[in-house]
Amino acid sequence: MSKSLRLTEKWMQRGLWGVALVFASFLIGLGGTLVGDLPQVEKQQTVEDFMDNAAAEALRISIKTTERAEEDADAALEQAQLKRSAAQSDSAAARETFTNWLATRRATQLSEQDPELVARTRALDGLKAKERAAGVAIEAQQQAALDARQSTQRERRKLAEMEQSAQQLLDAEYRRVELRVFLYRLALTLPLLVVAGWLFAKKRKSTYWPFVWGFIFFALFAFFVELVPYLPSYGGYVRYIVGIVVTALVGRQAILALNRYLEKQKIAEQMPDAQRREELSYDTALTRLSKGVCPGCERPVDLKNPEIDFCPHCGIGLFDHCTVCTTRKSAFAKFCHACGATGERRRLLPETVAAPA
Repeated sequence: MSKSLRLTEKWMQRGLWGVALVFASFLIGLGGTLVGDLPQVEKQQTVEDFMDNAAAEALRISIKTTERAEEDADAALEQAQLKRSAAQSDSAAARETFTNWLATRRATQLSEQDPELVARTRALDGLKAKERAAGVAIEAQQQAALDARQSTQRERRKLAEMEQSAQQLLDAEYRRVELRVFLYRLALTLPLLVVAGWLFAKKRKSTYWPFVWGFIFFALFAFFVELVPYLPSYGGYVRYIVGIVVTALVGRQAILALNRYLEKQKIAEQMPDAQRREELSYDTALTRLSKGVCPGCERPVDLKNPEIDFCPHCGIGLFDHCTVCTTRKSAFAKFCHACGATGERRRLLPETVAAPA
């Protein structure tokens, strides 16, 4: 269509398209802000909202208590191990001393040393008893540390199971919130899409068409960018089903539109030539001719062939002769390109066309 426009009109058209795009960008910005704020209408929930707070707090306190007991048991175990190490060192030193003294006693065979032998033996037994007592203390502390560690693990396991159950409930709630937010977006964008469809069908060629197209661009962006990416998946079933439904609806409308167009063309081709050319707008005819197609039926025609004056498909007149200078010209031209006379848009029969001078 741009080839049939005046230069100024062409630039004005481009400017108006710019207005449409700017208008659409502001609408998209406003719509994006509104759609982005929609999730705020839902309360943000956490795992804690789906747990028994009293039971969870009791478990946390119990875990802290057992952890503290485990730390105390570990500290006491270190002290007991140090005491046993000292007792073992004392016992080993006393045993070595006793062994040396006993060797001397055997060598001398002095009977007056028998009481000292008994005393040394008793002292050695005492040190051994201390060593055993230290070992018992270590075992007790090890048992206490083990009990505290196992108790901590049990309490943590209970808390983890409680959190896991709460997480499952939270995930289910997230899915419900996601669906509700999607429905909010759908309630906002679907009417925009309906209005855009009505504007496209009824107002796209009106005086204020830049604003119409700007709103159409905004509605399409809101639907395909602000809505479709947030469509709940549920394993892909929902998106595939919605895609099938939308494709079926759009395809059905396209088929119906094609059938209406073909029926309209069939009826138009049965009308008289002059009436058909009168019903075609000047700009539409020039646009189709510039594309090398018949203005009436839109089928390809060799317009450069000087012998073709009528469309071989629908019979509409494409060329006639000026009634003043008899120059061959387009039947849709308003003026003769040779003499400037006003063109008479009427179908001339082949036998009435005068030969060019």
